[in-house]
Amino acid sequence: MGVVRRPILLVVVALVASCGGSSSSETAVEDAVVPDGFTVTEVRSGLRGPTQIGPGPDGRLLVAQLNGGEGDGTGQVLLVDLGSDEEPTVLFDGLQKPTGVALLGDEIWVMEERTLSSGPVGGGDLEVVLDDLPYNGRSEGTLTATPDGRLLLYNTSGTIDGTAAADRSGVLWALTPGGEPEVLASGFKHAYARTYDDAGTLWQTEMSDGTYDGEPAPDELVAVTAGDEFGWPRCIGDRQPVTFYEGTADACASTPPSQALFDPGATPTSVAVAPWDPESLLVALWNQGRVVAVPRAPGNGPAEVTDFLTGIAHPQHLLADGDRLLLTDFDAGRILAVTQTD
Repeated sequence: MGVVRRPILLVVVALVASCGGSSSSETAVEDAVVPDGFTVTEVRSGLRGPTQIGPGPDGRLLVAQLNGGEGDGTGQVLLVDLGSDEEPTVLFDGLQKPTGVALLGDEIWVMEERTLSSGPVGGGDLEVVLDDLPYNGRSEGTLTATPDGRLLLYNTSGTIDGTAAADRSGVLWALTPGGEPEVLASGFKHAYARTYDDAGTLWQTEMSDGTYDGEPAPDELVAVTAGDEFGWPRCIGDRQPVTFYEGTADACASTPPSQALFDPGATPTSVAVAPWDPESLLVALWNQGRVVAVPRAPGNGPAEVTDFLTGIAHPQHLLADGDRLLLTDFDAGRILAVTQTD
């Protein structure tokens, strides 16, 4: 997979049609339901299918968005100042379903459908670093920088070859810029999103869609350690064997446990540590229109899940931003901020 240079248009947005306009004035969001002691405000509107958001240069925010249909090839990466009414800057345009964006040093990394690229913080050209990545026809999910800023983590979503995961699929990879990808963990169907807590533990969401021995599989939240093998497709859920794929109780018992299980098809698109409670993890369940809270401490089996935020049709991505939580509302094309008031 050689390096290819691809021209991507840099536009300083005076084009409302490109981004759909914007606003940074904060207004209360009446349709979002949160516990007493919290408030939800809209801090940016005018987006089109925002996917991942992340810290950008100079305190601004990087926003990946579809900017149209999934297969339209009109995706963008924007630079947004939440503290200003200025229109966003389009850094990279004409992208194919961008679901991941991350800043590493002076480079912006972008995950498209099955392509990983990087480009300068000022926009311009994206350089394709890895192309034709193994994937299951959906996407490769989000991108994550490690706390020390050295590695970029990404997923190659899983497909099956016979009774096992296809070569190089279902893998979480670590990439040092300028180096070769290294396997960090494996055995996933679709390890879509992840975050680190203050203890350095890596938490990851898993979409185990499909049927196994005739039954749908639950989605998951798991803690990941380098070298872990989670067993998909032989094992699903909390170490449950799948006979059709030659899974056994003994083999699955050696795989890491689930921190939380979600309904089949819940589609956990993001996880973040609650800014107001480091012992609580928040997970966006895209298909259920919920953000749920999961205790961080391990227990005797999957932890109990409780609703934290409801009323948003498709919450997409979560980002702890100081003492507030930012959330992308995919359908409404906006960014919301959740703040503790008590």
